[in-house]
Amino acid sequence: MKRGLPSISVLIPTLNSASTLRDCLRAIADQRYPKDLVEIIVADGGSRDETVAMAREFGAVVVSNPLVTGEAGKAAAFKAASNELIALIDSDNIIVGDDWFDRMVAAFENPAVVGAEPMYFVSTPADNTINRYCAIFGVNDPLCLFIGNYDKYSAVSGRWTGYHLRTRDAGDYVIVSLDTERLPTIGANGTMYRREALQPFVTSYLMDIDVPVLIAKTQTGLEFAKVRVGIRHLFCSDVGAFARKQRRRIRDFFSPAQREEDRAYGWRNALLMGVIRFVCSCVTVIPLLYQSCLAYNRSKDRAAFFHPVACMITLAVYGSNFMFARGRPLSRSAWKQ
Repeated sequence: MKRGLPSISVLIPTLNSASTLRDCLRAIADQRYPKDLVEIIVADGGSRDETVAMAREFGAVVVSNPLVTGEAGKAAAFKAASNELIALIDSDNIIVGDDWFDRMVAAFENPAVVGAEPMYFVSTPADNTINRYCAIFGVNDPLCLFIGNYDKYSAVSGRWTGYHLRTRDAGDYVIVSLDTERLPTIGANGTMYRREALQPFVTSYLMDIDVPVLIAKTQTGLEFAKVRVGIRHLFCSDVGAFARKQRRRIRDFFSPAQREEDRAYGWRNALLMGVIRFVCSCVTVIPLLYQSCLAYNRSKDRAAFFHPVACMITLAVYGSNFMFARGRPLSRSAWKQ
């Protein structure tokens, strides 16, 4: 990294994202980081709403994403990017605080750090119940709590991951060694990378959670920073949208493109016992209520009691798609944020 503040390319994949994109872009525009060191690149998958006009209103460069998916959009945006640090910020992400860039960039003063991401999901009282629930529990998919595979602070466990990793505290951030057998799904929702670290792993797609695993497999002695900053994730608007997103998640998981031999991130290595715990907890309900009470005790937010509902929806959607729809991809043609 050259002397002085590094330049940042913000990559945002979009598809009919007008409902959240303005808040996302406004938070970026409000950063006190020097404006001439930041470029915003929006890769659009064919939006039919005001997404593209909104992006241009905030000075973003808009590129086409003919492959439509978010992973393809990040790759398309990366190929148009020119700066030293790459920030992967989805259209439903809102960075929190006008010093967010400054605090994230500070982690890269350590030359061994190749990537950094926020430690917290945060919410506001105005956010809906589901988005507040996700912020409290540190997950968008409650199954991840039972697997231990989460990467944001959870009010249930009081930790930012359920995995046991080699870490050290550096004050404003926690350093995670990438020389480890198992990593949580770090790499999305506001992650920054050094451009040179990311570039070898970008093809027609940028599989964000694969990147730390690929780095760990190809290089030694490198590190990742969990920065003590927050990001709002406007995950979904209502229960119906939550169920649809869970359906998309499980269909993508079982699609041919997600097969273990095609992906670096090894979900299946951690799944079985976590799934059993999840199913048993849903059947008996009491563990879910206990987790809700723990989370409420720490957060004082009644959205914590959405947890049993989220788990039941997830069990129903995942179970039905496992039995009847494995390998059938879900069309993005009518997708919107």
